[in-house]
Amino acid sequence: MLKISTTLIACLLFSPVALHGQAPTLGLGHTARTDLLNAIDIDVLPDGQGLPPGSGAADAGRAVYVAHCSACHGPTGVEGPNDVLVGGRGSLATARPLNTVGSFWPYATTLWDYINRAMPFAEPRSLPADDVYAVTAYVLFLNGIVTEHQVLSETTLSQVKMPNRNGFVPDNRANENLPRK
Repeated sequence: MLKISTTLIACLLFSPVALHGQAPTLGLGHTARTDLLNAIDIDVLPDGQGLPPGSGAADAGRAVYVAHCSACHGPTGVEGPNDVLVGGRGSLATARPLNTVGSFWPYATTLWDYINRAMPFAEPRSLPADDVYAVTAYVLFLNGIVTEHQVLSETTLSQVKMPNRNGFVPDNRANENLPRK
């Protein structure tokens, strides 16, 4: 068995690191500024919390879609080459389900959040909020969920009833450690 000297134990217990309870700073980084944190705090919840002011309808979203989305998703959202956005309703319980916005997504706010964060693919977060509302409305229109002139906004988007709204099992686990807006 190794014998640890009393001197070594005393050095470890009373060292500056032990007295302060943390490692010394390395002189890197800086304290996070509130304005920088707010710039990346862009999550949107299913109930619409976190949506910024703005609005748009499918008739205006058509031009945004053609300019920023059609090259990847096709002129009508079914051609690809990337994910198919339209169709598939009623296919989830079949042997060949088609997961699209119209068949799979439970909340319109999730679509808005995804477009806002990740699209267009080559320039994520480049669309102004009104364009995101408009292109969201257009994709929902292509799926027969909203009308062409129905205006979606931070107050109306969460009211859109998606076809698969009740197709998921809610996570009812209580966890007070999760941040909520």
